[in-house]
Amino acid sequence: MSLLARYAHWLHTRWPAGTVEPLPEARADGSTSVPGAVVTGDLTGIPLLKLSLDSGARAVERVASDLKAQPAPADGGLLDLVIIGAGVSGMAAAIEAKRLGLRFAILEAREPFSTVHDFPKGKPIYTYPLAMTPAGSLQVRATVKEDLVDELRRQAEAAGVRVTSFDATRIERAQGEIRVHGEGGEPLRARRAIVAIGRSGAYRALGVPGEERERVYHRLHDPNDFAGADVLVVGGGDTAVETAVALAEAGARVTLSHRKDALTRPKAENLERLERLQAKIRLLPGTRVREIRERSVLLEGTAQEEIPNDVVFTMIGREAPLDFFRRSGIRIAGELRPAGWAALALFVLFCSWLYNWKSGGSMTQVFSARHWFPFNLPDLLVRAGGTLARDVANPGTLTGILAISASGPAFWYTLAYSTIVLAFGIRRIRRRKTPYVTVQTWTLIAVQILPLFLLPEILLPWMGQHGLLPRGLADALFPQVTYGHGREYWRAYGLILAWPLNVYNIFTHDPLWAWIAIGFVQTFVLIPIGIYYFGKGFYCGWICSCGALAETLGDTHRHKMPHGPGWNRLNMAGQGVLAIAVLILLVRIVGWVLPDGNVVDRVFDPWLKTPYKWFVDVFLAGVIGYGLYFWFSGRVWCRFFCPLAALMHVYARFSRFAIVADKKKCISCNVCTSVCHQGIDVMSFANKGAPMRDPECVRCSACVQSCPTGVLQFGQIDRGGRAITLDLLPASPVLMREGKDAR
Repeated sequence: MSLLARYAHWLHTRWPAGTVEPLPEARADGSTSVPGAVVTGDLTGIPLLKLSLDSGARAVERVASDLKAQPAPADGGLLDLVIIGAGVSGMAAAIEAKRLGLRFAILEAREPFSTVHDFPKGKPIYTYPLAMTPAGSLQVRATVKEDLVDELRRQAEAAGVRVTSFDATRIERAQGEIRVHGEGGEPLRARRAIVAIGRSGAYRALGVPGEERERVYHRLHDPNDFAGADVLVVGGGDTAVETAVALAEAGARVTLSHRKDALTRPKAENLERLERLQAKIRLLPGTRVREIRERSVLLEGTAQEEIPNDVVFTMIGREAPLDFFRRSGIRIAGELRPAGWAALALFVLFCSWLYNWKSGGSMTQVFSARHWFPFNLPDLLVRAGGTLARDVANPGTLTGILAISASGPAFWYTLAYSTIVLAFGIRRIRRRKTPYVTVQTWTLIAVQILPLFLLPEILLPWMGQHGLLPRGLADALFPQVTYGHGREYWRAYGLILAWPLNVYNIFTHDPLWAWIAIGFVQTFVLIPIGIYYFGKGFYCGWICSCGALAETLGDTHRHKMPHGPGWNRLNMAGQGVLAIAVLILLVRIVGWVLPDGNVVDRVFDPWLKTPYKWFVDVFLAGVIGYGLYFWFSGRVWCRFFCPLAALMHVYARFSRFAIVADKKKCISCNVCTSVCHQGIDVMSFANKGAPMRDPECVRCSACVQSCPTGVLQFGQIDRGGRAITLDLLPASPVLMREGKDAR
């Protein structure tokens, strides 16, 4: 392994890089890109019985409320609601619809509760969150599969719900109504539709020869049918472990093969049952099925092994029925259609124009030469006449200061940026009602508005005009110029945006020793100390202006960040940008040391500083970072290219910060991973009960807040991985409702 590969492994690639299963794109209330169509149940991303019940019942409550506000249709053949899928969520919706007096139909291609019926015999049932009571009348209290099926059927029969046998192939929105199409016949028509078909698509395939044999199964009904048989179970989740345990208890000779080196996803209770049966179950971690033969199976891992076999259970899950949603015009998360690619391209072009204008490029020159807004603002104010005109001409008045600031693009860009952070920050606080999000978001808003807008654009110019800045301090920090306010007050951004995120206070012809000292203390003293205790998110999630926009405007787009090993390797791109910044700094230092007029002084700005500005600050941070915002999350720049983030990743490898996990509560739903806009595979840590120490983490709290069972908490750990302390600000709604934490 090369030195660079070793460094990449130490810094990033050593961490897990799980992927996220594509699901239909739905808002918090389940609504989709097809008006009137709502997704409920585990297709919303959380495979929990209680949450499936709750989502179905609440969807009907919203439908009833919406329809009540609309005039009743004259068409007697138009239903109020059609529910597709008679599983747990669909039946909860149907019972609620009947209670509310809606005209509805519930459709099912197989049998009611078929997914639950397909659970292995004796499968234990976990009803998380423990303190939650789902909305609606359908409730669950059973602890094993058979009791659960009986409980659900009794309640459905008591409610008088009739299920229509119907294999829905797609839905469409036409003439203000929803039409549900099946195989032949006329479509069913309704004012609203609930899609509660669950992840009932095709079983995942191994993709190996012999998989089509009749002795290969994807579900287990009665383990007693296989007593005395040589059985191979393939999979590493709860279903695979439960299948292996049930077969072993029934007298089968069981081998459990899973591709990873350790079982990390199953619940603690299932692993304990597996441990008790270790004499009857042969575990083969780190192996894959290569071929299923007539009376044997060929496995490969560190070596190949052929084992005798009578039956194979491939318990690796199902694919979500995405084709149904594609045919219905419901967008799939992460998938871009031609119109989406076109919109992305147009927005990137807009960002190219915007950052050219903002950065003093050709667009700025065009606006200035043609006296277009905002460069003609002082003239417009003068033409207004009166006191306003006199104030514009006086740089000591607030109006005069504003007129000078507003004559350049930086003022308008920063004003718009701060306004967006404020508006979307308030939305985030209202949406995610935890003390952590509230304090974090108001901190980001305050930092953006005060030191990153008001201070350089208004307060410092006003103080300078009124002699409130000591001359020595002003000369050291804000050199005099012949334009604008007469001093470079824009350098005050360096009080927050540390080197090498902001290089312009350092990459100067003559050294600005005050800024060099400030940059040194920021980058090599304050930030490392903060990261040691609170992780990289100390800066990225609570101070940085890029983080401010990502956590506010980007709040509802964080799930769009790509995941996987390839994307994790791209994390190293920021190390390259950091290396470039360091090399340019070294060249600049050499230029300072050499006599005036040296070759470095002549080439530094045109050949190093200016290209760095346009490639890194304008193209990577602006055009790419913001151009991909609404398609690949708001952290593309932060994760992949930011040089300060790259440096903080190194610091974070020595941090005490971690996200600690209560493994017993983890259900391996992968929600925590799916909402991470840094692409971290949070679930791989949580289902092991291991502290999450990936240096990419920015403490946004999305994983902690979104976890449906309250597994995760922010904290600090010792070198042995044991929790030292936990955050005082609660970030988990589940733990807040339960009135407890892990302290």
